[in-house]
Amino acid sequence: MDIAIETRNLRREFNGFAAVDGISLTVHEGEIFGLVGPDGAGKTTTLRMLSGVMRPTSGELHILGRDVRADPEAIKPIVGYMPQTFGLYGELTVLENLEFYADLYQVPPEVRPERIRRLLAFARLEPFVDRLAQNLSGGMRQKLALASVLIPEPSILLLDEPTTGVDPISRRDFWRILYNLNTQGVTLVVSTPYMDEAERCSRLAFMFQGKIIAAGAPDELKKLMRGELLELETPDERRARSLLADLPGVMGVEIFGDRVHVVVEQARLMIKPICDALVAEGLRVTKIEPIAPDLEDVFVSLLKSPRGA
Repeated sequence: MDIAIETRNLRREFNGFAAVDGISLTVHEGEIFGLVGPDGAGKTTTLRMLSGVMRPTSGELHILGRDVRADPEAIKPIVGYMPQTFGLYGELTVLENLEFYADLYQVPPEVRPERIRRLLAFARLEPFVDRLAQNLSGGMRQKLALASVLIPEPSILLLDEPTTGVDPISRRDFWRILYNLNTQGVTLVVSTPYMDEAERCSRLAFMFQGKIIAAGAPDELKKLMRGELLELETPDERRARSLLADLPGVMGVEIFGDRVHVVVEQARLMIKPICDALVAEGLRVTKIEPIAPDLEDVFVSLLKSPRGA
């Protein structure tokens, strides 16, 4: 599989602070590659460098064999970049926005009508061509932004948290569009804070404080989980976490919604000691069972291990 994007020791500093701290990653053509991590992890800065919008402080960056540091303009015909806040014009209609971006990208007049028609159908925006962009829902605005980025037909698409603030149905719709693009051969790099979206990626990199702490396919990353996992339900999750933190055999405790995830060396052997410890303090356990870790469990585990240091 050919390499679409390759970085080596890529670094970007702001007043001496490393927002991206020497990351090395490889994205293959045809992949959906995820940059996953919390706010401040360095995802946006990384995408800005990959798009050629921001120059790295140091390191190497190649896209389809082109040296982006030496010539950022060389990648513009092949890379589409959708930042968190895309420059749609609220006073223009859906169609007028697409026509504007067709002008901006110098799409030839003879192919423009068909390309716009196809993108409107692709993004399911055909019924809204005359609606002002400022009157679109959040999900529809994101789809219009994506259609605008696709006007020049890039082979690599960089998307910075494209579904943040979008309702669940629109998120699902947006990912359907991304999958369709991927089946057509477009390489996607998507940043997200959502672990359920990370599961949708071919491969991904966990980012934290400007570094990549682990990278691989979702199933590969789950194998990095230290220990086994128990999930328990109790009326007081915070008290349970406090009580279990120092219990022998417990490697970590985190609250996930209304449940508590307890990392232990051997799950089956720890069910009784955990229940006994909580009941002795007057805390009822309504359910406890071993579960398979998800990516959020793995991410938290890596942060607490030497691997994530």
